[in-house]
This record gives sequence, C-alpha cells and structure tokens, in this order.
Amino acid sequence: MYRMLALLFLVVCNQALAAPQQVTAVYHATRNGQPFADVTETYVREGGRYRLESVTKGIGVYSLFGQRRLASEGAVTEQGLRPDHFEQQQGDNAKKAIAAEFDWPAMTLSMKSRGKTSTAKLEAGAQDVLSYAYQFMFRPPSGEEVVMPVTTGKKLRTYRYRIAERGVVLETAAGRFATVHLVDAEPGGDAKEFWLGVESHYIPVRITLRDENGALIEQTLTSLHVE
Repeated sequence: MYRMLALLFLVVCNQALAAPQQVTAVYHATRNGQPFADVTETYVREGGRYRLESVTKGIGVYSLFGQRRLASEGAVTEQGLRPDHFEQQQGDNAKKAIAAEFDWPAMTLSMKSRGKTSTAKLEAGAQDVLSYAYQFMFRPPSGEEVVMPVTTGKKLRTYRYRIAERGVVLETAAGRFATVHLVDAEPGGDAKEFWLGVESHYIPVRITLRDENGALIEQTLTSLHVE
C-alpha cells in the first residue's frame, strides 16, 4: 500500500514538473456558424505561481460590446492549479465586473458581482471558469467522468463531464491533434463540450456550448505556442 501511494505521489509530481511554463493559445469563435470573436489565452508560470489571461475581441457588430477579459492567478501545487484570485470584465463598464477571492486557509470563497458580495464554502480542488480547463495539464481526464467544483464569480457549482471518446483526430488551422472528447454530464447545463489535445498537454483544441439564447458557440484553436 505504501509503495502504491509513493508511486502515485511520484506520478503527480512528474505531471506538475512536465507541465508547460508558458502557453499562448489563439482561437476563432463562431455563433451558429458565423464569425463571432477571436480569443487569445496566455498562461505563464513563474516558480510556484501562475497567471492566466483570456481576451475575447468581437468581430463585426459583436465588437461593439467591447473586449471581454478574464484573469486568474494563484499557486501551482502538486495537485495542479490552486487559484487565489479571479476576475472578469466586459468592456469599460465597471458595473459588469466580476471577481472571486479564494481563502484556502479558511476554505471560504468570496464572490462579487454587480456590487453585491456572497460567500460559499470552498471545496478541495475548486477552480474558476478560466483555470479549470488548464487544470487538465496537471490532471488529465481519467476513468469515465470528470468532476470539478468551479466558480463563475457569481456562484460555485460542481461541473461534471463524461468522457465520450478518446483518440478523436481534429484538423485545425493550428495543426492535427489527437484528442479526448468530454461532454457536459450535468442536467440543465450549457451543453459544453471539450476536445483536449492528448499530445499537447491536454490544452483545449475545440470547445462548443449553447449560450443563454440557445445559439451554438464553437471555439477552435488557430495557433498554439508552448514552452
């Protein structure tokens, strides 16, 4: 038993060490098949800290809404990413700002949206809506289901994804990728699906979801740089 635990600990540590120090991923997004936005995401690790940023620039009429910026920062641990702070901003409207503070010693999550603050009890392994996709770099999908507590900055809920397929090959502007396909297993969810690059640190290659109006949003990788 002790030998098995030691081996598991070594595997987790090796995954943390093998994870990239820097990632720049660029995506093209469509809404019901029409150009919608371009998304640039950057991940930087310095020592035991990480910082993530995602900037969405609308195309055509969607550019009138301003840029959407998400940022996440925190620690890199043996279990992967441990966020300390998350924020989201849409355009220049400060009233639309969303933020979340993770107090791990007290196991408390503080969320602020539209000037109102709420709290929730933190769960081990909790992520924010930006960091959770990059957590797969450290904890690749295994078994038949992925379960992860995630905050949007407004609320904390458990995300559940079912592994639908493995070895799915996608051809994109960024290249050819073998992927593992995850689908939303939560009733009443946004029907989000991920295709994660198996040989590219499980960075998302393609993402699809339904927005609040039922439109299909598809985000596909166009450029990837990893160090």
